Amino acid sequence: MDNGAGGATRQPLGFLLLYALAYAGGVTAYIPFLMLVLPARITNLAGADDIVWLGYIVFAGAVAASISGVLSGWLSDRTKSRRLWIAVGMMATILLQLAMTQCESIGALLWLVVAWQLALNLMLVPLIAWAGDFVPDTQKGLLGGLLSIAPALGAWSGILVAAGGVASFEGKALIIAAMTAALMLPFLLLGHPRRLPAAPGGSGGSEAKPPPLKSAAARMWVARLLMQISGAALASYLYFWLRALDPAMGDGEKTLLFAGGLSASIVVALFLGRWSDRHGHPFAVLSLISALAGLALATMALADDPAMAKLAYVLFGIAGATFLALHASQTLRVLRNPAQRGLGIGLFNLTNTAPSLVMPWIAISVVPGFGFGRLFLVLALLALCAAALLATMPRDV
Repeated sequence: MDNGAGGATRQPLGFLLLYALAYAGGVTAYIPFLMLVLPARITNLAGADDIVWLGYIVFAGAVAASISGVLSGWLSDRTKSRRLWIAVGMMATILLQLAMTQCESIGALLWLVVAWQLALNLMLVPLIAWAGDFVPDTQKGLLGGLLSIAPALGAWSGILVAAGGVASFEGKALIIAAMTAALMLPFLLLGHPRRLPAAPGGSGGSEAKPPPLKSAAARMWVARLLMQISGAALASYLYFWLRALDPAMGDGEKTLLFAGGLSASIVVALFLGRWSDRHGHPFAVLSLISALAGLALATMALADDPAMAKLAYVLFGIAGATFLALHASQTLRVLRNPAQRGLGIGLFNLTNTAPSLVMPWIAISVVPGFGFGRLFLVLALLALCAAALLATMPRDV
């Protein structure tokens, strides 16, 4: 495991591309599965009780993912071997996903999904932490831009799975498994990063300015949580909002709005990431993006014209995806100690699962009495709070 990311050594672009594709493979392992394949399997096994069982399985999976993220990061820290756990997690993720095709009981499916979530995070958390071991600060903006490929590829893979000629659960699970392996194996087999020089102090910068780093990590964590709550709430109620906004809108147009925003975010994230590498101020860039996301949500809340509301949603999709990609790479700036970096990533991973526990209560409290407009204004306020937190980040991080 490489120690530190603060030296002058830069990683080759080809290696960073392999890493970005591996990260996209990890995302592809769960986006189409959770969005399209698993719900259909639950309906097949649970029948009329599918909505109830979907809630049970999603909740159990979120709890498993939260625990697994922290444990997986800690494990990769203690063993000092990220690659091994990534490979083990990938194989277990694929095998458990395929095992679900043989499951004939809804209760057994729940436990398989829990085990699958444990394996998924055993793959993803060490993969993210590994970037902190070998990517210097001068390339973290570029890394964030490349990471934006992952959600777009995950969305398009979902479209591919849905539009393909394979209708069975078994066939779709095989396609997802094949895509995951094809994207991750080149990095695992051929990816060999240049070793970075350790920063003075012998811990890759972990002993430099600990108070600002702790403060920065806390601000980064809360800002990501606020943005994730906004994104999760919008994703959960997007179908109902679009149905109320434009009843004639088909599923194809809805999918294109979602995937189109994610695809456009790649260009935006690459541009802003490279700009922050060259000019500095990475946290100011994140603050600007989250502010734009807040303005897009406010526009969605106030727009009377369906076309304007849809455009605002696409802009939010671009801003949200760009924020998450660049935030993921810039978080590594505040997790400088390689001996605890995996654990830190696991704790940051809680911002991905906690919104599932918080978001429903926000929506239930707001939507029935006040409508989607008020909900979007609440979400806009959360995004603007994230912008304020990031705007006041310590300048010496």
